[in-house]
Amino acid sequence: MPAAHLWARLRRVLIPALALLGCGATTPVDQSSVPLVWGAPADKAQCPVTSDAVWAEYPSGEDCIRYFAGGAVDGAERVIIFFRGDRHRLARRPPEDIPENTARHQQAIADRMTRRYGYPIILVERPGTYGSSGNHLRTRHSAEFLALNVTLDRLRDRYKIKSFVLYGHSGGATAAAALLTMGRRDIPCAVLTSGAFSLLERARYMDARAGETPRTSLAPDVYDPLVHVNGIVRDSSRRIIMIGNERDQITPFALQRKFAEAVRKRGHRIVLINHAARGPDFHNLTASVGMRTAASCAGGKP
Repeated sequence: MPAAHLWARLRRVLIPALALLGCGATTPVDQSSVPLVWGAPADKAQCPVTSDAVWAEYPSGEDCIRYFAGGAVDGAERVIIFFRGDRHRLARRPPEDIPENTARHQQAIADRMTRRYGYPIILVERPGTYGSSGNHLRTRHSAEFLALNVTLDRLRDRYKIKSFVLYGHSGGATAAAALLTMGRRDIPCAVLTSGAFSLLERARYMDARAGETPRTSLAPDVYDPLVHVNGIVRDSSRRIIMIGNERDQITPFALQRKFAEAVRKRGHRIVLINHAARGPDFHNLTASVGMRTAASCAGGKP
């Protein structure tokens, strides 16, 4: 574990202990303002399952997944689950140098989004980010999606939530799509913006852009939702809405279309929309269209 990450983790334990012993600080440390640890191994003893985390056990491993809930999630008919895009550059920085990297900041984001869009929203932090255990530099491996799948089960049971509207951007859209392929029956709507699909083809595209020799294979445990579309449960009322930009330089629009067509051929309701995006890579869409669409879905609107 990098020294910065180790120190951040030790600080979470040692500072409160010293305060209790009368050493150093004389008042309790506000844990909500302590930097969240990134990339830590799963540790059940340190997982705050009573507040804003769940312990997710799955066949190939286990993880502590952090989340931040905004609004009235208890007994909610529908809750929007938001998976953010990749944070690979941030994952290489010390936790104290990552912007808004505290429970207080993340909770404020969830609360602000709930007030703006009018529906309960839960930010589910992908493995290795914002306090969730795991290695964020190994995104799109099966362990990431299995951990998130169990997390939804735990949240549903904890809060008696009836159903989830999934919204994911970029790598978060790939995660949301993966959960659809895992046979879930509690997702009436999924909004996928600028998602990564056909992962070997995309990797070869990115290699070519970087001037590197295109790879011929991916790690065996990489989970490509395109390969697993047969796992999506039939539901005539479910809507899958994909939104991207045809000039996207990070997740090619053609590969998003490839996923949409594969899902449509299996009888599911799915649309792919070309929307304005910010240059120069045209990957991040304008006008908060993803969350606005998710809120519309949560309200049962087309």
